[in-house]
Amino acid sequence: MKKADQNNMDLTRATLAIVGLGYVGLPLAVEFGKHQSVIGFDINETRVRELQSGEDRTLECSPDDLAAAKHLRYSSKPEDLRQASVYIVTVPTPVDHVNRPNMTPLVRASETVGWALKVGDVVIYESTVYPGATEEVCVPILEKFSGLSFNRDFFCGYSPERINPGDKVNTLTTIKKITSGSTPTIADAVDALYASVITAGTHRASSLKVAEAAKVIENTQRDLNIALVNELSVIFQRLGIDTLEVLEAAGSKWNFLPFRPGLVGGHCIGVDPYYLTHKAEELDYHPQVILAGRRINDNMARHVAHNTVKLMLRNGMDVPRCRVGVLGITFKENCPDIRNSKVCDLVRELEAWGTQVIVNDPWANAGEVRAEYGIQLGAIDADHQVDALVVAVGHREYRQSTPMALRSFCRGPMPVLADVKSLFDRHQAAEAGFTVFRL
Repeated sequence: MKKADQNNMDLTRATLAIVGLGYVGLPLAVEFGKHQSVIGFDINETRVRELQSGEDRTLECSPDDLAAAKHLRYSSKPEDLRQASVYIVTVPTPVDHVNRPNMTPLVRASETVGWALKVGDVVIYESTVYPGATEEVCVPILEKFSGLSFNRDFFCGYSPERINPGDKVNTLTTIKKITSGSTPTIADAVDALYASVITAGTHRASSLKVAEAAKVIENTQRDLNIALVNELSVIFQRLGIDTLEVLEAAGSKWNFLPFRPGLVGGHCIGVDPYYLTHKAEELDYHPQVILAGRRINDNMARHVAHNTVKLMLRNGMDVPRCRVGVLGITFKENCPDIRNSKVCDLVRELEAWGTQVIVNDPWANAGEVRAEYGIQLGAIDADHQVDALVVAVGHREYRQSTPMALRSFCRGPMPVLADVKSLFDRHQAAEAGFTVFRL
């Protein structure tokens, strides 16, 4: 078999296949689809049909965005992948119920791509993994299913995704992109491909492993910083002082980092550190700081639930006969993404006390919430009152409300308001009749 010629390789003229059309893959397919031929591939036939009709349920791309991608076509048929010569894999990399990396989506995608792979093709991974995973996990699968040899017949790149779901300011093209390749020549070609659409520019890493490590520590750093302020909020609560007031005071110094306490869920910050710690433990190093931060953040939903119930008991409520309203179930504000939502842990903890929990969220898809968590979304308003209210997510609809408006959602003389995101002035909330708890 003739060896692939990697010299003078121009990926900007190639047909691309974007494998996985979620929050990461779709914006990428749309942007590249404005300039060159792209096959947007997803195994979810319903998702493909929706996109073909101009609808994106993730709300990352508008109908106008989809229409602008003149060279993009969608498919759920693996045989269509053979038309491409560059494959960009953007499938999710979650963890299982004991927080071990679940590589199944990545393995299945690599098998599918391997089946379609031809001499001279390039496979670029964007999924978040531990350092070394592309070459240790993905490449052997590509070789097995294609019958081709790595760095002779086909090549790989790694360019970690930096999509921030729901963010309409920091979008794909305005965030600098890390790129890398399995050979210096391929690294240049991969970098040029992304540079053709990323207006913010690129950063060419020296190896696949360096690019993988850069991605996984981005969210590990954020996770640890949030864990610090979460732990501080627990301490300050016991001291009887308001965390937000402390943070605002400390923030008057120019170099104080403006992190806030909260529930840490989603597909990145609450997941990625476990990929790094998994690899570290394989190397016989047992991380302490990273896992300590994870434990703190994973326990915050229980902390909120316990303090809500404590105030309900203090106010003389018969907790097992009470209704608790929870506003928001997505993992972040102004976004329909419910993956790894820690609000669900909060709901389970409240239910363990015997309360009836009503969850409301104007952004979440009710069918997805029911299928993923077994939770039925409901109404919380003046006609559907509760005894305590937890504002768990900072959706704009909730931010635009007032303590007096929220008070109309509650029955009884002394309702509890757990303001997880500190959206409301605590003094105004108290004046409205609430007993207030906030992180």
